[in-house]
Amino acid sequence: MEIYLSINNREEVMQIPVLPPEFKINDPQNNDTFTTIRQGDIKLIGLEGLKSFSLSSFFPNKEYYFSQNNEMFGWDYVETIERWKKRRLPLRLIITGTPINWAVAIDSFEYGTQDGTGDIYYTMTFTDFPFIRV
Repeated sequence: MEIYLSINNREEVMQIPVLPPEFKINDPQNNDTFTTIRQGDIKLIGLEGLKSFSLSSFFPNKEYYFSQNNEMFGWDYVETIERWKKRRLPLRLIITGTPINWAVAIDSFEYGTQDGTGDIYYTMTFTDFPFIRV
């Protein structure tokens, strides 16, 4: 499995260097519950909500044998993601070996160091970005 982020139709592509131990997708359904006089509560099935996805791992500060990408290190990843956020364009999230190939928006990007290695530990949260159809 490999995880890629890209911007503006692959203008720039970043491979996530260290895979997270797990990832989970939140796939909501916008259902509503109404209280009626005769039946009590009833459920109306709504439209699909926006999927969300969280990714937690670290950006290595040096080469590790298990790293899948040694083109950048540590803060280079943070600077790239921060630059992408400022452009206010959706990203493309691809996870090979899965059906995930989504346009996404970054909802949050939390990062920092936690040991003496200089590695940058992070959590990124994404939400599906559906393009508006006219």
